[in-house]
Amino acid sequence: MDAILPRTRAFELTDADAIQQTFTVDYGNRMCLRTEHERPAMRYQRTEAGPLALDTLVQTATMDFAIEPLDGRLVVTRSSSARLERTCADTAGRYEAGDLFLMAYPDEPYTVSFHPGGARNCVIDPALLHRVAANAPGRKPQPLRFTSLDPHSPQAAADWWATYAYVSGLLESPQPVAPLVVAHATQLLAAVTLATFPNTALTDPTAGDRHDASPATLRRAVAFIEAHAGEDISAADVAAAANVSIRAVQLAFRRYHGVTPMTYLRQVRLGHVHRALLAADPESTTVAAVAALWGFADHSRFAALFRATYGVAPSSVLRTSG
Repeated sequence: MDAILPRTRAFELTDADAIQQTFTVDYGNRMCLRTEHERPAMRYQRTEAGPLALDTLVQTATMDFAIEPLDGRLVVTRSSSARLERTCADTAGRYEAGDLFLMAYPDEPYTVSFHPGGARNCVIDPALLHRVAANAPGRKPQPLRFTSLDPHSPQAAADWWATYAYVSGLLESPQPVAPLVVAHATQLLAAVTLATFPNTALTDPTAGDRHDASPATLRRAVAFIEAHAGEDISAADVAAAANVSIRAVQLAFRRYHGVTPMTYLRQVRLGHVHRALLAADPESTTVAAVAALWGFADHSRFAALFRATYGVAPSSVLRTSG
């Protein structure tokens, strides 16, 4: 996969035409904006990271949008301070500050009234969702559909927001972010979205998945992970390399290694960090830089994992290297 690097743009939009044009370009679908305010204003920031976009919206006037289908993209919205009223298909919702919801079913038109205040949008390309919940190679593709626009539960919504806050902190940082960190962050948010909102993605293994979760499957999956640990790979990529479904490869790892494929990938990457620190020059290298290169963004979590695995702090390994 090509490296994904975040890009942030910010706008001060001061009339309805500018707001409508900007949204039409960024969301890629036609829409009609109506407002009774003569000079509606909106502060709009977008951070793009490949198949994921994070939008911050703060506006001063009530705006009514009529919007065509999203062509497969999913928009997850959380109100910061605004009241939003949305209709889509046969559903209607009214949301206040702190509420989380899907803006629409991706193949349905919708309307939304956005009252003064702020909101955050997370726009997810369908390709990213399918990387997390892909079909087995050779099997008939099954479309991924969401069956509700509201989260499973308040706790699921809270978990999604905690993940979003972590991911947005990484992607919106003015400091450079390593490509593997960005890739992991985008996949993480897509996976949590599938866990938060009811959908048709299958999570329990079938009889065929149990049959496919064999030692041969595990060998193929392990070989792929070890050969591509430095690249942006997902559970779907590992499953495709092993020629089985995601559920089958997950079951194989649980049976024979007691971990998930992504946990195994993290262990392999941690081994690369350990070897790099042993070979590094402590005068010109930092632990954080090496860790980020292999996809570890949270230094405290990385340090705890490293110590639990190797019995020493990563800084100790670096100090004694060379």
